Amino acid sequence: VSTSSSVAAIKKVVQQLRLEAGLNRMKVFQAAADFKQFCLQNAQHDPLLTGTSPNTNPFRPQKFCSFL
Repeated sequence: VSTSSSVAAIKKVVQQLRLEAGLNRMKVFQAAADFKQFCLQNAQHDPLLTGTSPNTNPFRPQKFCSFL
């Protein structure tokens, strides 16, 4: 029983390796360049870089109305 299960496990590993070997891969430097370009193109929309206006900031301190 253990021989047939080990053969089945090895076949499964070989099948997975064949699947991974057939994938098209991107070079790391190309992925990094694409990521950098994306970040630079979208930097003007990033509130962590540009900040938010006080009117649209959902985290601003709430104003309290008090009557004297």
